[in-house]
Amino acid sequence: MKLLVDMNLPPMFAQMLADNGIESVHWHVIGEPDAKDFEILTYAIANDYIVISCDLDFSAILSSTHGQKPSVVQVRTQDYLNESTAVLIVKAIKKNKEYLDKGAILTIDAQKGRLRMLPL
Repeated sequence: MKLLVDMNLPPMFAQMLADNGIESVHWHVIGEPDAKDFEILTYAIANDYIVISCDLDFSAILSSTHGQKPSVVQVRTQDYLNESTAVLIVKAIKKNKEYLDKGAILTIDAQKGRLRMLPL
């Protein structure tokens, strides 16, 4: 499982994931900072990444195209670098690895994670 961290999350978020045993890279390392979401999704599909973002556009694109990949993790909390929230995010990702590998949208808020299998 490899996560591609969107531009709306800071590079230190990718490092936090890596520190917790989740392979990850921030988009600015791979592509242009102003890349369109569709370009990021296309890259993720071609390179077997799961996209993690605060942006709802990725799931909207997958919904409108009936896409089956890539999986998307939506972080729906403003306090994502807070230690307890970071633990929640890492736990939810690891717990749902099997589903994320198949194609899913995982939404994580301050209390829990919700999973929907793709296509929507």
